[in-house]
Amino acid sequence: MVTIDKKSGFCFGVVNAIKKAEEELAKGETLYCLGDIVHNGQEVARLERMGLITVDYEQFAKLRDVKVLLRAHGEPPSTYEIARKNNITIIDASCPVVLRLQSNIKKKYEEHKGTAQIVIYGKKGHAEVIGLEGQTGNTAIVVENEQDLHKIDFQKDICLFSQTTKSVDGFNDLINKIGERFKGNSFEKFDTICRQVANRIPNIRNFATQNDVVFFVGGKKSSNGKVLYEHCKAANPHTFFISDADEITPEQVAFCKNRKVGICGATSTPYWLMEACAEKIK
Repeated sequence: MVTIDKKSGFCFGVVNAIKKAEEELAKGETLYCLGDIVHNGQEVARLERMGLITVDYEQFAKLRDVKVLLRAHGEPPSTYEIARKNNITIIDASCPVVLRLQSNIKKKYEEHKGTAQIVIYGKKGHAEVIGLEGQTGNTAIVVENEQDLHKIDFQKDICLFSQTTKSVDGFNDLINKIGERFKGNSFEKFDTICRQVANRIPNIRNFATQNDVVFFVGGKKSSNGKVLYEHCKAANPHTFFISDADEITPEQVAFCKNRKVGICGATSTPYWLMEACAEKIK
């Protein structure tokens, strides 16, 4: 028996971005996307076959008089400034949760400029984090784990935010670690984690335990996918990470015989790809 996890697949922000891309492409016009629209190679390839052209920041800065889609991760102010100068029409698919976080960080930065440190719990270099740093003139301190705490001056006030896709447990652990060392006057914490993403962890652990074998489908670039896979693997050691149905081996299929098989994935994994993996195993 093969079951697909109904709670896996695209989150709201990604669904919205892909819908906007498809709507624009249906008009028959040229559409560019700044960075991969989603951290899943198969979905990116599908949209590129429909005409979407993916560009990096260097290529984006050279574009003129075109339409560019901004993906769900959000962008720093500099991206909008380049678009204004180059007469680029922006199709903004930034996730509302991310936009709200950007607004809150900018507000705190302007409120405490020079008096408090803006600290972001997130992955340095991640698209969303780049957008968040941009709200502070790139002065925010990005902390991935306890090893990065040396970047913080514990004598100064702190405003702590989180990348929307980080784990709640990790964020709370970081609050405790900072609290142990803090010597300033004010330590403000803002839980800005998207629950639609955070709730995937208990859901996926539960799904993993309900099956004998699990195939976790995710893009190799997806940080969310890596985290969810680790939780899935911890709950069920018979978990395989795959990015495509073609990666499923005859040995894995043989191992699945007479066992309950579960298919799940990241917030960046399209449902059609999980279905293709299920069909391959069947």
